[in-house]
Amino acid sequence: MEIRTETTGGITVVSLRGDIDASTAPQVQESVLPLVTAGSKLLMDMTGVPYMSSAGLRALLSLYRQVAAKDGKLVLVGLSEEIADTMSITGFLDFFAARGTAAEGLQFLQEG
Repeated sequence: MEIRTETTGGITVVSLRGDIDASTAPQVQESVLPLVTAGSKLLMDMTGVPYMSSAGLRALLSLYRQVAAKDGKLVLVGLSEEIADTMSITGFLDFFAARGTAAEGLQFLQEG
């Protein structure tokens, strides 16, 4: 799992590359949770994530809850069709703002 972070105009962009499963989900949480502060704006670029297991979904939901508890915003971008379908069917997508591209995600966070 490769995790890169950068900050653009007060928005933290987290780019993930690799599968998010039981072995990598804890690494994602350990890397991203410290970035969640009061009013934080996070963009999770999932373009490089071909597969996500239920452990990955749980990690994202936990992250969402932390962001919401601190009045922050979180947007997912670049979800593969398979991951988006899984998140939609399971109801997980109802919790997240999702956009197709990083540019759309940044615009969403800047407007809100």
